[in-house]
Amino acid sequence: MLKYKVYSLQIFKSINKWYIIYQKVVDNMKKYLKIMRIDHWIKQLFILPGFISALFIVNKGIDIHIIIKFLLALIGVSMIASANYVINEYLDREFDKYHPVKKKRVLVDESIKKSSIAIIWFVLSLVGLLLGYFINLSFMCMQIFLLIMGIIYNVKPLRTKDIPILDVISESINNVIRLLMGWFIISSSTIPPVSLVLGYWLTGAFLMNTKRYAEYKMINNPQIAKLYRKSFGYYTENLLMIISFFYAMSSIFFVGIFLIKYKIELLLLIPFLIGLFCYYFYLSFRNDSVVQKPEKLYKERGLVLYCIFLIILFAVLSLINIPVLDMFTKNDIIKLW
Repeated sequence: MLKYKVYSLQIFKSINKWYIIYQKVVDNMKKYLKIMRIDHWIKQLFILPGFISALFIVNKGIDIHIIIKFLLALIGVSMIASANYVINEYLDREFDKYHPVKKKRVLVDESIKKSSIAIIWFVLSLVGLLLGYFINLSFMCMQIFLLIMGIIYNVKPLRTKDIPILDVISESINNVIRLLMGWFIISSSTIPPVSLVLGYWLTGAFLMNTKRYAEYKMINNPQIAKLYRKSFGYYTENLLMIISFFYAMSSIFFVGIFLIKYKIELLLLIPFLIGLFCYYFYLSFRNDSVVQKPEKLYKERGLVLYCIFLIILFAVLSLINIPVLDMFTKNDIIKLW
């Protein structure tokens, strides 16, 4: 009987030991998944405009093969983005504690070994690049570019995140990279029009700068804001607002050039695109604005409905001809009599 009890106790201790190990693994996996920011993967849909633009300009039909490539591209770029997020979470842990919301991030309170961070970054990068390889070399090169920009933005001695103006410019380059990724899914041997690239870059700059405006406004304390983000030591609320206006107007300028060049009817989109910029900036005035969390924008019903309207309008204008608009492309002087 005693022997049976001892044996049962040993089994219980063994099960308990393995359960503790299992629980530790599960807890670590939860931490790893959090710093990968899987909920941010929705932002990788920013490759979609490049994909659609290539279909529109290159005049290449869509089939099941293209759809599969697009889905693989989404997964591949999400892996690369998560690799960058892992670096960002680790290197920003000492600064995020000064942000009202980001102070709740897992690495602010808990620690993960640097070696574990390096392994996670390497695995995510490798998986992403392997998926990119199956799409084409041009796409994979953009993935490498995205990884490099993640290092430039986050890692010292460069760490452009801490440098005013350059922080927004360097981060918004990721918008251009995603545009090119979407384009290369369709055409790996050409690049999009320069006007489209610059317009998309400046649109990204507007989004990033408006995010900073909303953060700065919510923190409402220049000293604490500077502790959270060093570049905030050089900004003011008014300056951030003015810079956002500059990026918005510059973006519309280049997008307008692109639209006029490829289909004059699309010029009618411009007033509504300006409305989109205005609506987005309006959202930044709210406390704890969704503008600070672009991955949550799909929850903003008004913005989603407006974007759907723009997509429908784009489709309609792409299919119709309005001869009177040709006057905007002619050099003739209009005679009164």
